Amino acid sequence: MSTIQPEPVLPSCSHEPEPYTGPSRDEVLALRRQYVSPGVFTYYQEPVQIVEGYMQYLWDDTGRRYLDGIGGIVTVAVGHCHPKIVAAVREQVGKLMHTTTVFLHPTMARFAEKLAEHFPSGSGLDATYFTNSGSEANDLAATMARLHTGQFDIISLRNGYHGGSANTMALTGMGNWKFPLPHSFGVKHATPGYCYRCPYGLEHPSCDMKCAHDVAQLIDYETSGKVAAFIAEPIQGAGGVVDPPPEYFKIVYDIVRSHGGLCISDEVQTGFGRLGSDFWGFEAYGVVPDIVCMAKGIGNGAPLGAVTTRKDIASCLTQKLHFNTFAGNPVAMIQGLTTLEILDGDQVQQTAHEIGGYLKERLKYLQTRHDAIGDVRGKGLLLGVELVVDRSTKEPATKLTAAVHEGARQRGLLLGKGGVYGNVLRIKPPMCITRDDVDFLVDTLDATLASVG
Repeated sequence: MSTIQPEPVLPSCSHEPEPYTGPSRDEVLALRRQYVSPGVFTYYQEPVQIVEGYMQYLWDDTGRRYLDGIGGIVTVAVGHCHPKIVAAVREQVGKLMHTTTVFLHPTMARFAEKLAEHFPSGSGLDATYFTNSGSEANDLAATMARLHTGQFDIISLRNGYHGGSANTMALTGMGNWKFPLPHSFGVKHATPGYCYRCPYGLEHPSCDMKCAHDVAQLIDYETSGKVAAFIAEPIQGAGGVVDPPPEYFKIVYDIVRSHGGLCISDEVQTGFGRLGSDFWGFEAYGVVPDIVCMAKGIGNGAPLGAVTTRKDIASCLTQKLHFNTFAGNPVAMIQGLTTLEILDGDQVQQTAHEIGGYLKERLKYLQTRHDAIGDVRGKGLLLGVELVVDRSTKEPATKLTAAVHEGARQRGLLLGKGGVYGNVLRIKPPMCITRDDVDFLVDTLDATLASVG
């Protein structure tokens, strides 16, 4: 058992926040309790009021600074209030804040062109439909797959998360994100490549990838034998950063396509260079999907999503009128386009690869110091730390995870937590994080685990 370490010190920052003069945390909390739906939950026993951000840091209403280790739930790709994005958005707001897609505006066309350049050559992935969120994008992708194939059944994965609308709730494979409503008609949930908690009690690679091959039996037994699509996150996010074996998706894609289905990659969390090695999550597994859904990092904080597919698939929407009032909004488009330009020009993906590798290496070392760390997994700057009561039984340490989550916040580190049992720390910071930030992050986890474990 490790000993308590000296309290870590947050790295210095040259940015000086503006003096905050608005309502206090307690006043805002009272207003939320009175006027905001109770379904809008907050993190932490004492909710944090965030009033300013700059790159990888956030400030609360008291002026205290935090390292953002969850990136606005994997939304802030290149940094809070990145100066280039702020300048571009200010200029656009001064010219035009809204127009719909029934009129032409250059930002949407330019952004779609720039996105198409980032897909594999020869894939045909060059037709983009913009949305306002990941839920909208996944919902639209499912609609397009059903229309194009003429089939209805969709294969999703247990432990996966695809949104909170009725249709995407159906695609989601975690009970704690589902309401007791009729929502899963036409969706079958297959076994994910969750090696740490293999439902078959097997070990990779001697398992012969039973989890992936089981998709064929699911289709044979639970569908007509033909399916519309398979949808999955390359690495499951809310499900606890579940990183499957490298051959998993190759096997599943082949099975699905042999049964007439399209393959949809939910890149809401894994896209835009976050995995470090590749721009898209699917590239890390050697596959090319038919439809790609994206959101979060695409806009660095703007309410923005998109679906990119081949034109032969995209043309299914011309059967009827399909329209989205705010999709393609010029302000969101310029924020997305500028974010993409920064990703390309500032070697952000290389940072995710190098700094993410250093972070994972340090977390792996931390695992040798704390028995509560059962698994460290993920790629680039999309990492998860699964906490357990006992490594041999792998009993989820849900209460300990909540205590670590709270203790890290008290030390100036904001993290996420997830998984079906709420026992996985989600570490997904803005991709401008530095080695000094990583040292603070890991040292803070070390000190917190030592004090609450």
